[in-house]
Amino acid sequence: MTVLPDDGLSLAAEFPDATHEQWRRLVEGVLRKAGKDVSGQAAEDALSTSLEDGLTTRPLYTAPDAPDAFGDGVGLPGFAPYTRGGAPAGAVLGGWDVRQRHARPDAARTNEAVLADLENGVTSLWLVLGDAGLPVSALGTVLDGVYLDLAPVVLDAGADFEAAGQALLALYEERGVPRRAARGNLGADPLGHAARTGGADALAERTAAAVGLARRAHEGYPGLRALTVDALPYHEAGGSAAEELGATLATGVAYLRALTEAGLPVDAACAQLEFRYAATADQFLTIAKLRAARRLWARVAEVCGATSAAAGQRQHVVTSPVMMTRRDPWVNMLRTTVATLGAGVGGADSVTVLPFDHALGLPDAFARRIARNTSTILVEESHLARVVDPAGGSWYVERLTDELAGAAWAWFQELERAGGQAAALASGLVADRLAATWAKRTRALAERREPITGVSEFPLLSEAPVERDPAPAAPSGGLPKVRRDEAYESLRARSDAHLAATGSRPKVFLAALGPAAAHTGRVGFAANLFQAGGVEPVHDPVTVDATSAAEAFVRSGAQIACLCSSDALYAEQAADVAAALKEAGAGRVFLAGRPGEREAAYTAAGVDGFVFAGGDAVAVLTSVLDRMGVA
Repeated sequence: MTVLPDDGLSLAAEFPDATHEQWRRLVEGVLRKAGKDVSGQAAEDALSTSLEDGLTTRPLYTAPDAPDAFGDGVGLPGFAPYTRGGAPAGAVLGGWDVRQRHARPDAARTNEAVLADLENGVTSLWLVLGDAGLPVSALGTVLDGVYLDLAPVVLDAGADFEAAGQALLALYEERGVPRRAARGNLGADPLGHAARTGGADALAERTAAAVGLARRAHEGYPGLRALTVDALPYHEAGGSAAEELGATLATGVAYLRALTEAGLPVDAACAQLEFRYAATADQFLTIAKLRAARRLWARVAEVCGATSAAAGQRQHVVTSPVMMTRRDPWVNMLRTTVATLGAGVGGADSVTVLPFDHALGLPDAFARRIARNTSTILVEESHLARVVDPAGGSWYVERLTDELAGAAWAWFQELERAGGQAAALASGLVADRLAATWAKRTRALAERREPITGVSEFPLLSEAPVERDPAPAAPSGGLPKVRRDEAYESLRARSDAHLAATGSRPKVFLAALGPAAAHTGRVGFAANLFQAGGVEPVHDPVTVDATSAAEAFVRSGAQIACLCSSDALYAEQAADVAAALKEAGAGRVFLAGRPGEREAAYTAAGVDGFVFAGGDAVAVLTSVLDRMGVA
C-alpha cells in the first residue's frame, strides 16, 4: 500500500490549471466536427440555452461570473439581503415545514385525512375554504382532534377570507389555545383573488377587511400572519419566474401601503405577510427564484423603512400545478420530487407537495401519503436540510439569481409605473404580458422542445385512466389557468372518444424501409409522435418495400401512413413506396425526417408532410385527426 506523504501538497499539484481559452478551443473543435464552423464567443453561444425573461444558461461558468458570490450583494444566511436564507441555521434543525393541502368539501372525510397527515409527518395544514373547498362553517369539524397549539393552520378562502379568519380566531378562543401559541396564516389575499376572478369592484372593501384581520393578529396573536402574497394566480396563467416575482413584489408593496396607512408600523406590516411561490421541475430556476425573491423583498422592505430584522421574507412553496399531467400521472411523482428538491435547496420555509393525482381531482389516501413522504425522504434520508444554502457559491446559481432578480425588478417597476398591481390587473397589462409569455411557451411545447414525459414523449395509449372524485370548481373569470399538457390532452380526448364510439383508436401505419439498423430510430420517433395525439402506430411487418407496402397498409386498418428509414434508403425507395401507399388508399403519407433537397421529388410521389424533431407536433396531430374525421 502506498502512503502519501503528509506534506500539505494537493493531489492535483502536478496537473496544470486549464484555462477558459483552452476549453473554448476544444469546444470549437467539437463544433467543427458537427458542421458548425464557429469560434470565440459564438462557440459558447452555440451551446447556450435560452430561458424565459431573456435569460440564458451558458455551458460554462467561472469565478468572474459571480464576483459577489459571498460579498455584500449576497450576504450571510439569516442576514440582509437574505439571499442565502431567512435564518442563520436554515432548516438544519428540523427540515422545512411540511404543509399539506386539503380541499375536499366533506368535512368528516377531510378531518380523517388531516389527522392521518399530522400523524405521519405533516407539520402544518393548508385548508381551502369557501366555494373552492370546505364550507367555512365546517372549520371546527375539520380541525376536531387537532392540537392547534402545535399544528399551524393556513387558510385559503378566496372572497370568504374574512369570515374564515374570524372563524379560526374564534376556534382558538373556544379551545383555549394560548394566543402566543397560535401559528399560521389567515390567508387574506384580495389582489390574488381579483387576479383569479377579475372582480376588482369590491377590492377596496376586501383590502380594508384584510387590514382589519392584520390588526387583530398583530395586537393579539404574535405568531399569526393575516395576509398571503400568492404568486400562483400568475404562475397558473403561464407567467415566467420573473413575472411571478415582479407581481408578488407589487402585491406586497400594495399591502404594505394599506397596512401602514392603517397605523401599523412598517416592521409589523412586514410581519403580516407570507409569500407563496411555485416550484417547478427546473430545479436550478426554482432555487434561483426563491433566493432572488428574498433579496428583492429585502430591498423593498429597506426602502419602505423596515429594519433589517423585519426584511426577511417568509416563503411557502408549492409544487407547480401547471406541470402536473392528467395522462400517466405517476410521472408527476418524479416532477414533484425534483421541484421539492429545488424548494428545499432554495431555502423555502414551508413546502406543499401536490399529490400526483392533483390534476385529476381530489387526491386519495395513497397520493397524499406519497406527497408527504416526498419531503420526509428528502429531509430524513437524503439529508437535504443539513446544509445551509447548499447552492450558495455556485457560479451558475449566483449568476442566475442575479439575472433573474434584475428581470423581476424591471417588471415590478413597470407594474408600479402603471399605478400598482391593482391598476395593472384592471388595465389588462398583467394579462397581456402573461399571455404573451405563455404563447411562446406553448410553441415550445407544441414543438416538443419542452418535452412532457408520458404525454408528448413516451406516451402509453394502453394505460388505464386514473379516476378521482372531482374537485370543487376553482374561482374563475380573471387570469386563465393553463397546463403544459393541455394541447395534447385535447388530442388524446378526441382519440378516447373515437375509441369509445368505434372500439378502436385511429391508426397510423409505419412503413419501415430496409433493415432495423436503418429504420429503428425514426420508427421510435414516429411512434412517440403519433401516440402523443392518441394515434396508434402499427408496425407490421417490420419492413416493407414498394411491392409489399400496399397490402400491409390495407391489412393494418390505418387511414394514414408514415415512411421511416435512413436518408440513403429514402433516396432509393421513398418515392415508390409513397406512391404505392397512396394507391392503396392512404389519406395522408408522412415521411419521418427532414426532406432536404429531395422535398419536391417526395411531394410529387405522394408524400403529404414531413415529421421531424423541432416540428410543430400539435399542428401535425391536429391535422391527422381532422383528416380521419375524429371529432
